[in-house]
Amino acid sequence: MQDLELDGRDRAILLALQEDGRLSNVDLAEQVNLSPSACLRRIRLLEQRGLIEGYAMLLDPKACGMPGTAFINITLNQQGRATLDEFEAAIADVPEIMECYLIAGGSDYILRVVYSDAVDFERIHMEVLTQLPGVTRIQSTLALRKVKKSTALPI
Repeated sequence: MQDLELDGRDRAILLALQEDGRLSNVDLAEQVNLSPSACLRRIRLLEQRGLIEGYAMLLDPKACGMPGTAFINITLNQQGRATLDEFEAAIADVPEIMECYLIAGGSDYILRVVYSDAVDFERIHMEVLTQLPGVTRIQSTLALRKVKKSTALPI
């Protein structure tokens, strides 16, 4: 972020939008002490520079009937590019997989999966995860309680 030369107003815009992405341009401009047109120009520049990746609504998993979260370590039978590509293409079509990271360490990937109950988690494990290409080992850790979750980067 240091290479991008953000000034205080750019940072204020980014912080405010991370806190509330539904802010109107007029309200945001007032909050960061800019005219609405100057604020909108800055937002467009931040989008063009790739700092603003997109806009999304965050849903409450429990209210949506998906109160369970599991972190799953996946080990593949090999780490060749073709195997990784095949695995990554397959998980892209699984809606319960919320996040997937290629990692260094004892496993190849870590997934964050949501589920509705124990029966649903068993279904995901048996019918989805074990059927993914190249998978030789699955190790699941079930979250008991969310302690902290943030989508805001500390800019």
